[in-house]
Amino acid sequence: MTADPFAAVAALEGVGVAAAHARDAVDALLRHPAMRRGAAAVAAESALRGARASALLDGADAGLVEDPVMDSVLQGALRATAEVPALARTWESAPRQALARLHLLAARDLPGLGTDELGRPLPDADSDRLAQLLRLATGPSRAPGVVVAALVHGELLAMRPFGSADGVVARAAERLVLVVRGIDSGAVGVPEVGHRAAGAAYDTAARAYSLGTTAGVGAWVRHCCDAYARGAEEGLAICAEQVAR
Repeated sequence: MTADPFAAVAALEGVGVAAAHARDAVDALLRHPAMRRGAAAVAAESALRGARASALLDGADAGLVEDPVMDSVLQGALRATAEVPALARTWESAPRQALARLHLLAARDLPGLGTDELGRPLPDADSDRLAQLLRLATGPSRAPGVVVAALVHGELLAMRPFGSADGVVARAAERLVLVVRGIDSGAVGVPEVGHRAAGAAYDTAARAYSLGTTAGVGAWVRHCCDAYARGAEEGLAICAEQVAR
């Protein structure tokens, strides 16, 4: 392994171009006139749309959930996504604590889980891999922030350290990295909508990443960068709605 494995991923074919496109799209969102006075309202709507998309990716019903279990997924996604801005400082100094908080919020109402299971990785979770991820994700890297966010998302999906609400936690952690790394400090983009818009390609890319091949990792990061660009478009749509009011 290289001293900066995230930078090595950023050097894979097509990743640099995809990362630059994603960053340009988010920057265009941040320059929208609605950001001057209405950033908080845009961020609130982004969290709502992002949570709904994240819940749908975890199987919630598109008709907004009559099944109690699926309603719990949605409510957990809403709590976790809304908490992201408040967890920025915690992520930088104590990422394991931030991740535990995301899981507690995401899984709190899921049936069959005891309170002692909330925020705690499974006994058979790969603790070394998780520790390495959190160390790399919060340390210095030459990789663009969008690449770091994609790798955090992909690793958490592959590891599924909690055994419950792992998808919601992974996407909330991704959003958190985008905030902390200064890509989307106001959390006004909606990357979850970008992932949802990809349809089955999201799961396909995640499975490819989990195999650990160079091709699979590159495909996943490129997918995520495209999702960030699509999420920025969703943010622009929110801005337009705010201006029209």
